[in-house]
Amino acid sequence: MADFHQNGNITTLHNLRTRALAEMNDELVTFAQTRKISLILPCLYSELEGDAMPNILSELSQVTYLHRIIIGLDQADAAQFRHAKQFFKGLNQNHVVIWNDSPRMLELGARLDAMGLAPAEQGKGKNVWSALGYLIACADSAVMAIHDCDILTYKNEMLSRLVYPVANPNFPYQVAKGYYPRIGGDKMNGRVTRLLVSPLLIALKRVIGDRDYIDYLRSFRYPLSGEFAMRTAILPDLRIPSDWGLEIGVLSEAWRNLAPKAVCQVEISDAYDHKHQTLSTDDADAGLSRMSTDICKAIFRKLAADGTVFTANTFRALKATYYRSALDLLEGYYNDAKMNGLSLDRHEEETAIELFAENIMRAGQVFIENPHETPFIPTWNRVHSADPRFLTDLRAAAAADEAEYE
Repeated sequence: MADFHQNGNITTLHNLRTRALAEMNDELVTFAQTRKISLILPCLYSELEGDAMPNILSELSQVTYLHRIIIGLDQADAAQFRHAKQFFKGLNQNHVVIWNDSPRMLELGARLDAMGLAPAEQGKGKNVWSALGYLIACADSAVMAIHDCDILTYKNEMLSRLVYPVANPNFPYQVAKGYYPRIGGDKMNGRVTRLLVSPLLIALKRVIGDRDYIDYLRSFRYPLSGEFAMRTAILPDLRIPSDWGLEIGVLSEAWRNLAPKAVCQVEISDAYDHKHQTLSTDDADAGLSRMSTDICKAIFRKLAADGTVFTANTFRALKATYYRSALDLLEGYYNDAKMNGLSLDRHEEETAIELFAENIMRAGQVFIENPHETPFIPTWNRVHSADPRFLTDLRAAAAADEAEYE
């Protein structure tokens, strides 16, 4: 797998990178003439009232190579949808706001439910899946990108760097995953990657042995980032998880469908800060507690699909091995933070590790008790096969909502 990262910040290299970025944007404009590029923004209405979105819109309005921006809007009533339409008028590109809670969209959801194809739950996974359906229905884009809507330090160069590897027709990449330093202010962030995913993959390798899939996940510097780009030809057969396992699920789909040389990762920013989830030690169905359980289940399901046999004893050994691995890594994180003038609360970090260890067991128990659980939303190819008019009706419903609430 290719791995592109930026150079250091000394003046000469900074100037070289600035010049390279300008050339990259010029090339993207050229590529976009024959390979249209679309952007998907999955967002909650509450994010429109935050600090990040106004700056994101200001930055995106300067991008000249985008063909379309698709905004998936969740948790909004009619008045809020109307306000969202006004809010996004600041974009210079062709764009559409999909009101996922509209009567028309709920009617389409009931249609899916009657066929047994409805997403299992609401959330970012369903939002992204619906936006992908709209993009497939448009049938006019060769490249698509997705990034989160809570990025406080957003610059449009993040998008340029993210889409370039898959937009360049001379490159072989079909999926690009973004990564960036997980530092905010003077604090080391990225707890779920640092304290759960990294030590869990180490522990899995020790408990169940070598697996190519484990090595594949470990090769990503930040597997839980919400920023990735794809060539649209792979979208109709893409299985999107409806839970917090979305990012791991997409990487797993790339592993299932593509050769390793078709996947790359690219550093998209020197500084990245966004909204941080609470640990939620008292509520297993919220915050990082829920996220960690869903991520564990996503990894266990993929390994089982590749032939790994899990038992209760496996998960007990995994929990103990994970706990030791996480504490060993924590020592390194603490030393790293100390040497770079960053703060790291060891008590809070160990509290998170203890919670994640319990959630590994919890995810394992759910997996054993319900091995047939399938949180994946059906692929758009399957929906189209069951109802050939559905994608057309989805696009028409979004257009009707926009026209009615002008």
